[in-house]
Amino acid sequence: MPSSESYLSSVIDLLSPAGKMASRRMMGEYLLYLDGKLFGGIYDDRLLLKNISVLKDLIPEPVYALPYEGAKEMVLIHDPERFPDLPDIVRTMCQHL
Repeated sequence: MPSSESYLSSVIDLLSPAGKMASRRMMGEYLLYLDGKLFGGIYDDRLLLKNISVLKDLIPEPVYALPYEGAKEMVLIHDPERFPDLPDIVRTMCQHL
């Protein structure tokens, strides 16, 4: 199931305090960039972040999910609107990419 543009817009709005957000549509899903750095994506209307070591310090009990079959695990952000520190987490994460 492709992700919706309305979900993309809500995530971009939510993360915009982190810096210059951009997205790129790819096969019905969206790749997400902060200041030109790929940090995650939206897959099946789910926000997934790259699984990098710094996230273990920023998200105490990360939940992992696959964006699609055969892909590497990513960190799933359930209900991003209830995650007030998410812009700071994404900004810090991108400093380590």
